[in-house]
Amino acid sequence: MHITGTYFNYYLICHRKLWLFANGIQMEQTHETVSDGKLLHETSYPDRAGKYREIETEGIKIDFFDPRENVIHEIKRSDKMEDAHFWQVKYYIYKLQKAGFKNVTGLLEYPKLRKTDPVELTEEDHQKINDMEKEIKNIIAQEEAPPRLTKKSFCRKCAYFDFCWSEEEV
Repeated sequence: MHITGTYFNYYLICHRKLWLFANGIQMEQTHETVSDGKLLHETSYPDRAGKYREIETEGIKIDFFDPRENVIHEIKRSDKMEDAHFWQVKYYIYKLQKAGFKNVTGLLEYPKLRKTDPVELTEEDHQKINDMEKEIKNIIAQEEAPPRLTKKSFCRKCAYFDFCWSEEEV
């Protein structure tokens, strides 16, 4: 089983969301926040497609990679889940290093906020990523979905909100 960048991101946000997504219950296609993010991604840096490459290897898909500078560009709509975004890019760096790329770094870009954060992978991050990969595989392999989060307000903008909270009064 290949661990994807999306799995890594969801692992850090919500284990239930990770399990649902990895087990074929995918709600993102019709969710407005996801559609807004895709539109932002497509329109924020229109000249990139000609300059940078899309890379796909071992389950990860990097939309913008600068092969001259070995820089991953990851675009996000908001920095509310910034820790998950950082680790997703660190995971991409880790996977590219394992594939033979040297001196890879990343940039997290938040066009709406006019904010860009550099991302680097440290030696300590390697062990943490290995540990997270094991935990992700364990979560995905469980018979049942993990319990939902207890903070309903945190979940309101999630594509899985109705799935997780359908029996609750809002």
